[in-house]
Amino acid sequence: MSSTREARAPTAQHQLGAAGGPRLLVPDVLRGGAILAMLLAHAAPLLGRVPEPWRVFTASANDVASPLFALVMGMSAQLVTQRTDRAGRARMLVQQALRALALVLLGVWMGTWGSWVAVVLAQLGLVLVVGALLLLLRTRWLAVVTAVLAVVSAPVNHWARSELAWVYADPGSPAFRVADWVVLGAHYRVTNLLPFFLLGALLLRHGIRRDRVLWAMLAVAPVAYVVLPVLLRLDPSADVSSGSLPDTLHDVGLVFLVYGVTVVVATAHHSQPWARSAGRVLVPLAAVGAVSLSLYVLHVGVLALWADEGFRPGINDYLRWLVIVPGMMAVGYAWGRRVGRGPLEWAMGVVTGRRTALRSGPPGERGGGAAAR
Repeated sequence: MSSTREARAPTAQHQLGAAGGPRLLVPDVLRGGAILAMLLAHAAPLLGRVPEPWRVFTASANDVASPLFALVMGMSAQLVTQRTDRAGRARMLVQQALRALALVLLGVWMGTWGSWVAVVLAQLGLVLVVGALLLLLRTRWLAVVTAVLAVVSAPVNHWARSELAWVYADPGSPAFRVADWVVLGAHYRVTNLLPFFLLGALLLRHGIRRDRVLWAMLAVAPVAYVVLPVLLRLDPSADVSSGSLPDTLHDVGLVFLVYGVTVVVATAHHSQPWARSAGRVLVPLAAVGAVSLSLYVLHVGVLALWADEGFRPGINDYLRWLVIVPGMMAVGYAWGRRVGRGPLEWAMGVVTGRRTALRSGPPGERGGGAAAR
């Protein structure tokens, strides 16, 4: 994928990223946006009585969070692949498999904590191990695989719910757990997250810039988003369950919108007053994005502690909501700006053999250099 117009996203050169290269601003901002969406979604039960517009907003945050995480994971995995020479590809795949295993084990453990959160880490781990292999394909073939997986995901999910019903007979079996992660999950499935992972890799290969691809994504976004509500209005009995085609299009619309707006702001010229104002939002989001895994685990831990104390959401609990949303974002921003890399992000590097310094400087500042192509 290419274009003759190359308005490029600014990058953060102050900190090492994937495979030792410089961190890019846009992926960190998207990752920060994803964790913010996750915090809003998980804190929604703390505000039981809210106006309808706020309910719709938090529902959209819930819908966009996991596919956006998958998109950014694909961008990061593509960066690792690009920055690894052919002789080191086998070692890279082993490192990605170790990272995937760590995510799966962490996700399984967090699932025992007793919070009301449906933990997505195990599914993302499986997406990473499969996606890392697919990223060895040439761009044309990768685009074909991405499109095919996106199209067949809904019918595969529908088929699995009827043909694999036998695994529900033993919910504690390994077969049930794997089937639940891959295709049967009520909230998250590899079948739906993998296309977003591969799309992130394709976008990174294409380059983070304003061009016809970006404008097309922004044009498609509202059309894809409204398919689900319009279908429900026309046919209230229509299947819009998680993993269905309308649900997938809904997620596509949200992800395209968030990605498009982020790139438009990140690539705006500094002389434009609106760009300077909007750009101030990117720096804290990028700082939070650099510690997103640590922040994800931390807030689920806090929710689990409250649940263990017997707390059950129902009425508006503004104090707890403030702790989970702005409180967690403030912790992430302070750590990201003062230290740089999150403790779990650093530990992942140790486990996978890609160890980097814990204290690595503030991410998300606009530096020189070009966006990845």
